[in-house]
Amino acid sequence: MAHAYHHALSSARTWGGTADEYMALHQWIDGSKAITADFRHRALRHHAEGIFLLETLYGVTLTLSTGRVVPVRLIGEQHVREDLGFIPSFADWVRCIRPEPWMGRAQPLHPGVDPGDGS
Repeated sequence: MAHAYHHALSSARTWGGTADEYMALHQWIDGSKAITADFRHRALRHHAEGIFLLETLYGVTLTLSTGRVVPVRLIGEQHVREDLGFIPSFADWVRCIRPEPWMGRAQPLHPGVDPGDGS
């Protein structure tokens, strides 16, 4: 899947309703494309914790115009599975990040205040 709209069409085929009823959820999951427009954007929301955050933001269920009630978590799981083939954890993504020296460099907050500055 390449676009939130295609995920929304898939949701409508699976649970009924219209693609428009699912768009906000799929757009949120793919919203990290605003940060990086390649596959790496998925590291921010395409994982188990991202799916639970979707549920926190949009509610436990989505009620369709047909009256059918669909668990939001299932919609998030569908999206991630369509993109990745499975639902990774955030730890799965982090294990693939190559550490760089700048990532671990910390500067004292203020001389004499930071407990690590030797004062």
